[in-house]
Amino acid sequence: MIMAKKSSSFTELLSAQVGHEFAASQQYIAIAVWADAKDLPQLAGRFYQHSLGERNHAMMMVQYMLDRDIPVTIPAVPGPQAEFDGPVAALRYALEQEKQVTRQIESMFQAARAESDPLGEQFMLWFLREQVEEVANMSTLVAIAERANDDWFRIEEYLARETDSSSNTGTPPAVAGGAV
Repeated sequence: MIMAKKSSSFTELLSAQVGHEFAASQQYIAIAVWADAKDLPQLAGRFYQHSLGERNHAMMMVQYMLDRDIPVTIPAVPGPQAEFDGPVAALRYALEQEKQVTRQIESMFQAARAESDPLGEQFMLWFLREQVEEVANMSTLVAIAERANDDWFRIEEYLARETDSSSNTGTPPAVAGGAV
């Protein structure tokens, strides 16, 4: 007789994180659309790409749960903030979101460790490395936007000149349904 896996703090946090990742994806779409409406195509493009990354993170977690026979429920997500006073405000909002996600990922890693779940710990390591880069990149964008002040074109010039400096060379987890 196969016994159902009991729910744990790690799996509860992981299930909740799927929703957080989808919410982050939606938030980044909202920032991208806001930037597009303000004729900031470079900033919009960056956030459209980030939105896909967050979606893929959620689907990596879904695939992990499927692989481990953990029940998967895709939660509803709250509506994103859609209006900002300018690029600095939008980027600061995104930075705070990345810091929150970092805290969430750290909590999942700690829960897996506390539950003696080495597979859960190992799975979370890629996300911890990813969050270091995400926070660093967003912090840089905030600094650039603050320096640009009201000259939004300087932000666009920076983004056109600099590529996204993500360098997470670790092999990412599999994405349910394939990465987009």
